[in-house]
Amino acid sequence: MSTTPAPANPKVGFVSLGCPKALVDSERILTQLRMEGYDVVSTYQDADVVVVNTCGFIDSAKAESLEVIGEAIKENGKVIVTGCMGVEEGNIRNVHPSVLAVTGPQQYEQVVNAVHEVVPPRQDHNPLIDLVPPQGIKLTPRHYAYLKISEGCNHSCSFCIIPSMRGKLVSRPVGDVLDEAQRLVKSGVKELLVISQDTSAYGVDVKYRTGFWNGAPVKTRMTELCEALSTLGVWVRLHYVYPYPHVDELIPLMAAGKILPYLDIPFQHASPKVLKSMKRPAFEDKTLARIKNWREICPDLIIRSTFIVGFPGETEEDFQYLLNWLTEAQLDRVGCFQYSPVEGAPANDLDLEVVPDDIKQDRWERFMAHQQAISSARLQMRIGREIEVLVDEVDEQGAVGRCFFDAPEIDGNVFIDNGSNLKPGDKVWCKVTDADEYDLWAEQI
Repeated sequence: MSTTPAPANPKVGFVSLGCPKALVDSERILTQLRMEGYDVVSTYQDADVVVVNTCGFIDSAKAESLEVIGEAIKENGKVIVTGCMGVEEGNIRNVHPSVLAVTGPQQYEQVVNAVHEVVPPRQDHNPLIDLVPPQGIKLTPRHYAYLKISEGCNHSCSFCIIPSMRGKLVSRPVGDVLDEAQRLVKSGVKELLVISQDTSAYGVDVKYRTGFWNGAPVKTRMTELCEALSTLGVWVRLHYVYPYPHVDELIPLMAAGKILPYLDIPFQHASPKVLKSMKRPAFEDKTLARIKNWREICPDLIIRSTFIVGFPGETEEDFQYLLNWLTEAQLDRVGCFQYSPVEGAPANDLDLEVVPDDIKQDRWERFMAHQQAISSARLQMRIGREIEVLVDEVDEQGAVGRCFFDAPEIDGNVFIDNGSNLKPGDKVWCKVTDADEYDLWAEQI
């Protein structure tokens, strides 16, 4: 008796560019496609269609997105474009007229429908048999995951076009967020990285209404969300936090070990004049005093931030103010970007003097050298101390991981010399033996 082989599942290739928020969008699209019976493949050649999730935040990101779209067209031919640069469909089609469909950020249904048009799903697929993991498809390693709590942003920073791409703040129901977190932890996740455009504003749009999780009431608000997440027994790390007054409520949670003593606050500058031109929210002269108070309550607190140098109108005096502020603030982890105009950003219309490229470069180099000395000195203080390390990778040389003051892919690493017996996802206590500007070396205890 002859048997007819079952038809093969349609295959989708996926390229995800940009920030962790875009990565979560990619995971949601892939989870939906897997639920519908599509296989996700890792090469252009094996794919029936390729989806490129683009970034459109700054010009260099747009250039990378266009380059990757071109590569996908060359290698595969059938390409669907989504993500933040998708709002500029005309620009994409001018360069790559053969793309099959273009959608903007968070347009999950449109992306999935576009895939259906190119490669229809199998009619005999049974989602009750062909199971997707309860936590969905993840693009991060098994032991950590990004937990997106809201979409969009209510601010109107003059250098940014994200509100025009992603819209106003829309907070996810607190019960949905906590259910997702619980599923991720049950699947083996040891670290939850809480992300949004403005994590501190969570719940503002719904007036902090009360939701329910595991039968108990929980307010849709950052403090209550963090309290609930702390019951899951994993690391909870906060990203993109604006220092509104209620952020003070989180510091005791950190001091008590409920969430990681880590705040990612995008200060962007320190000069009051530049901050006003940038239209930055919630920054005032008391920031240094608040940082001092936070560290008195939670001495282990790590603060990471990003800054922009060379913003239109920035003078040498403004820049020196920033360097002096850094000396006072003693931030632990800092990134810096040279200002570049973004098409559609209000900053392009400011009647301010443009900072020449050579001065931008000079200020960037001075900024990095200044902050590097601060970061290095703060890491030197860790030598001899005991820290808990989450292992990311292991080879014959030892293990590489992170402690509470290192977010994946943006901060430093901890190199464990005698860690070849470990495996990714292990948590182990170590004693710090050495440090440089960014990384630590340690031995298992």
